[in-house]
Amino acid sequence: MTRGDLAKEKFKQGYNCSQSVALAFSDYLGMSDDMIAKITSGFGGGMGRMREVCGAVSGMAFVISALYGYSDPKAYEEKSELYSRVQQVANEFKDENGSIVCRELLALQSQGASVPTPEKRSPEYYKKRPCPELVKEAADILERFISQNPITVKKD
Repeated sequence: MTRGDLAKEKFKQGYNCSQSVALAFSDYLGMSDDMIAKITSGFGGGMGRMREVCGAVSGMAFVISALYGYSDPKAYEEKSELYSRVQQVANEFKDENGSIVCRELLALQSQGASVPTPEKRSPEYYKKRPCPELVKEAADILERFISQNPITVKKD
């Protein structure tokens, strides 16, 4: 099973897009699944269901930050490197899907915030949403990225 398949399965279990992608890499993150799910829960629906940046892309940024991020607020070079990594995976996602914006990916007309209440998951929900495939694709992009960019443990 690929990381993408795992992310898709997590989404079908009811996790949001961001949680699904992040949980597919839980073995890398050194946190419990419960903690990962909690930390990434607000990024679903394009950030709190405002339909902004896709939760799958936010999930990729979360994993990259956990694996390649920095903690020193003066680490200018590390910050630039991290932002470059996030942009690389986000741009690949955008190239494959035409956008990283949730409402555009879902072809929604409204440009403003939507109702914060999530839709109930049902067979009809999954038929009309591209989200299971988007989280799969995001996790596959991230898996390729990690395989091409070895993780080095830095001592603070």
